[in-house]
Amino acid sequence: MKTLPKERRYETLSYLPPLSDQQIVRQIDYMLAQGFIPAIEFEEDPTPDCHHWTLWKLPLFDARTSNDVLAEVRECRQEYSNSYIRVIGFDNIKQCQTVSFIVYKPGTGTVRY
Repeated sequence: MKTLPKERRYETLSYLPPLSDQQIVRQIDYMLAQGFIPAIEFEEDPTPDCHHWTLWKLPLFDARTSNDVLAEVRECRQEYSNSYIRVIGFDNIKQCQTVSFIVYKPGTGTVRY
């Protein structure tokens, strides 16, 4: 049995291979279908135990489609291209964050949204 290579891990989905563009869209669609309120956060050098990322604008209360969310991700990436960017989802009933996954890692050679 082999161990995982040494690298930083962020959130639950970071233990999986990077999400494809289509998988990112499906995750956001699921989040919206559940009624979660999406928001975008960024951090230049997060550590695995870093829980204080910077919020990009206000949460996207009016987002109806994944394209609405991804447009904001693109805008955030243009402004903060050297930062990690993640999409989070808030449950307004439970009053907590229920979904969180990274959509952009700087310097990976792969440009996602």
